[in-house]
Amino acid sequence: MPNFPGRAASRVLTGTVAVLAAAGLAGCTTTADGDDDLVVLTTFTVIGDMAQNVAGDRARVESITRVGAEIHGYEPTASDVRRASHAALILDNGLGLEAWFEDFLAQVDVPRVTLSEGIEPLGIDGGEYDGRPNPHAWMSPENAELYVEAIRDALADLDPEGAEEYAANAEAYAAEIGAVGDELDAALATIPEDSRVLVTCEGAFTYLARDAGLDEVYLWPVNAETQATPQSVAAAIETARDRDVPAVFCESTVNQDAMKQVAEESGAAYGGVLYVDSLTDADGPVPTYLDLLRANVDTLTAGLGA
Repeated sequence: MPNFPGRAASRVLTGTVAVLAAAGLAGCTTTADGDDDLVVLTTFTVIGDMAQNVAGDRARVESITRVGAEIHGYEPTASDVRRASHAALILDNGLGLEAWFEDFLAQVDVPRVTLSEGIEPLGIDGGEYDGRPNPHAWMSPENAELYVEAIRDALADLDPEGAEEYAANAEAYAAEIGAVGDELDAALATIPEDSRVLVTCEGAFTYLARDAGLDEVYLWPVNAETQATPQSVAAAIETARDRDVPAVFCESTVNQDAMKQVAEESGAAYGGVLYVDSLTDADGPVPTYLDLLRANVDTLTAGLGA
């Protein structure tokens, strides 16, 4: 089960990037393959895509976890550690998302930057994680623009010669995210008041629900070995039935059987898959973060009757 250590464990190692640059080690790193590329690792694919958009051609960004992986309880491999040892920087989400990351970081001598620093977290409501920060801050496009700023600053500290390029890339990419955020707001605003309930497997949409004015109901707060309980399933069925919710949803990286039970017993439709913690391969439905946002908007608005 994730230890969900909270904000203290996700604190940026202040000054490590600057120290690395001053030592002359930042700028290019010889990889295991012998390439002299600036290699930046991220803990999962979503922020990997964000970072590559900001980095452009000046750095190669790789995700530690692969497409489709469950991020919370991931178990790093020896290959992951080997790759990290050749990186110039690791970017993580923080807020307790990556329960494995602190132990992983102790095995490599690589600076890290935590992208959720500076974002005001929303708390988890109920269960054993009650009051702890919800880690899925990137699901709000407004927060995602702050992630982009943090990536820009981290790369500029690491590679000062590329600072102007990183700034230009970040400005253009943030504008794209903002435009999709406007599309999201407009689409979700058309959902009828009585249908403005978002029922999902994981409580991964707290930030999006806040932005869109949706009530949130979930089967478990964060992915864990013990996920849906009879009590959480029964509560979701009751809410969906009482609020006449037209559709319920589940995330792409978890088992959907419990939510399909909610749909069957409440009379709601199973509205389909939402994407949160992982992108897909290039030929899949959400190969980029922008695609992830758009796909979720399409699924939610279709299911909730907008």
